[in-house]
Amino acid sequence: MTPIPPPEPRNAAGEIRRVGVEIEFAGLPPRDTAELVRGLFGGEIVTVSAHRLKVHRTRWGDFIIELDTQYAHPDDEVLNTGPKDDTEWERQRHQMRVDFHTRTRELIGDVVTGLVPTEIICPPVPWDELDQLDALFGALQGHGAKGTDASLLYGFGLHLNPEVPSLDVAAVLAHLRAFLLTAEWLREQIDIDITREVLPHANPFPKPYALKVLAPNYAPDVDTLIGDYLEYNPTRNRELDMFPLFACLRQDYPHPLFTHRLVKPRPTFHYRLPNAQLSEPGWGSVVEWNRWVEVEKLAADPQRLAERATAYVIKHTRSPILRLLQKLRGWMGAT
Repeated sequence: MTPIPPPEPRNAAGEIRRVGVEIEFAGLPPRDTAELVRGLFGGEIVTVSAHRLKVHRTRWGDFIIELDTQYAHPDDEVLNTGPKDDTEWERQRHQMRVDFHTRTRELIGDVVTGLVPTEIICPPVPWDELDQLDALFGALQGHGAKGTDASLLYGFGLHLNPEVPSLDVAAVLAHLRAFLLTAEWLREQIDIDITREVLPHANPFPKPYALKVLAPNYAPDVDTLIGDYLEYNPTRNRELDMFPLFACLRQDYPHPLFTHRLVKPRPTFHYRLPNAQLSEPGWGSVVEWNRWVEVEKLAADPQRLAERATAYVIKHTRSPILRLLQKLRGWMGAT
């Protein structure tokens, strides 16, 4: 399958836009997965800790492969905090604490292997090379990796991180509006797994927020855009997580989520919606990228975007009586 070109194929610097890809799955532990990645894309495997590895210097950069739970990995705060003083006893005491912490986290990882997913965090890939990255998905299928639909317990997802075409607030707002208008269609196309519907990781945006953003007179500056988002979405668990992009635009914004260790500032949309459909032949990052491009097409068409936004606001602000009358007219017209 060929990636569909977005309306803006290059970033503001004139370079081909890139896409970060993250995939969760079961059935293949991190070390075996790292060997698989190296076999496909070259590079060198580096062990960061017992259940976190990197494949350095592939054609696109570094892949990270790990168990997807923080409790299987040593805490950087523990590792990076030095001894309280420079005495020999304190240095030994500190080293014993670090060794115990590291071993404990390793044992936790050993216990939960097979219960929590393995995750691959791919380096940013040019959008027109995603079809080459998809060799990874075929290899995972061939080596027994299990995706979302393999079990009712598997709420696994694929995340795309498309680089934004522009950091201008008007462009960011246009894409956010386009996503709000396209989200229902995306959910239908993806057929969101029931387990992922129940779990909170990719929740829809609340309707009052959509109505605010889609209002014709909504023209915020960057701080207002961020502030309104936080008011209605004080969580990372949205189908389109805007925090990495907002943290890139305003790293000093005064809110705790902007300094959360899991929020990494980057000029991308963090699109969390797709299932990990590893049992579906031909499925991979290109399938989900091509769906995402529909959002970008709408964002790039100001007239159609405005018309659809107006229609959405009218539809969702009519009184219950007017909505009932419209339904009655539809039923009468169908008879």
